[in-house]
Amino acid sequence: MTVPLADAIAEHVHDGDTVALEGFTHLIPFAAAHEIARQGRRHLTLVRMTPDLVYDQLIGLGVADELVFSYGGNPGVGSLHRLRDAVENHWPHRLAVHEHSHAGLANAYSAGAARLPFAVLRGYRGTDLEKQSDIISSVTCPFTGEELAAVRAVNPDVTVIHAQLADRDGNVMLWGITGVQREAVLAAKRAIVTVEEVADEFPEHTGAVILPNWVLAAVSVVPNGAWPSYAAGYSVRDNDFYLEWDKISRDREAFLSWAAENGLAKESTHA
Repeated sequence: MTVPLADAIAEHVHDGDTVALEGFTHLIPFAAAHEIARQGRRHLTLVRMTPDLVYDQLIGLGVADELVFSYGGNPGVGSLHRLRDAVENHWPHRLAVHEHSHAGLANAYSAGAARLPFAVLRGYRGTDLEKQSDIISSVTCPFTGEELAAVRAVNPDVTVIHAQLADRDGNVMLWGITGVQREAVLAAKRAIVTVEEVADEFPEHTGAVILPNWVLAAVSVVPNGAWPSYAAGYSVRDNDFYLEWDKISRDREAFLSWAAENGLAKESTHA
C-alpha cells in the first residue's frame, strides 16, 4: 500500500497547486518538502500555521508565489530570513502573503474539513489583519446580534504530513503534538503522508490520531522524514540545525551553497 515518495509527489503535487505541509513543532514533513523542490515545482500557494524552516527553504528556492500563514519565525531563534528577503526585497521573486492568527487559520482548516465556506470565531479585533477582506470578514450572529470574525475556508489541493506509523492497509497513526494535521488532511483534495515505518498493528496511544486509508492519496515510508524536527518516539529535534539555519539563511550565497550541497538548487530557481 506504500509508494516511493518521489512517485507520490510526481503524481499528486502540480505546479500552481495550493499545498499545505503541516506539523506543529514535530512531524514536520521536511523530506517531502525537499522532494517537491527537487522535482522543480513552481507557483505554489503554501499554507502552514508556522512556516518554520521548511517554508523558509521552499520560499528561498523559488517554489512559492503565495504564503498563507499565522506566524513566521525560526522557533526559539529569530527571523526566517528567506521569507523576509522575499517580502522585503522580492528575492528570488515577489511573494504574496496572507496572514492569519493561529486561531483563525486553525478554524479555516476546520471549515475546509467540514466543507463549509467559512468559519466563525472571536478574534482579530484591534489588528490590521481584518483588512485582508479576501480571507477575513465579519458576520452578525443571528441569535445574539454579536459581530464575529469570519475566515474563508482553506481547502488545499494537496496536504502533506509526516506521521509515525502506517499499517499494511495504508491507515496512518500519529501521536504527540498533533496540531492541525487531521483537519488539514480532511480539508484537502488529496493527501500524502510520509511515515517512519509500517506496522502489522497499531499500538495503544492516548490521544493518538488515526487517519483511514480512504482519506489518503499516498503513503510513503521515509524514516527520519521530519528531520530536523522530530517524530515523538523515534527521534529528537535537531536544535543545532535550527541555530545553524539562522546563519545559512541570512546570506543569499550561503543559502544557495546549502541548496546545491543538498541537491535542491536549480538553474531556473533564481532566473
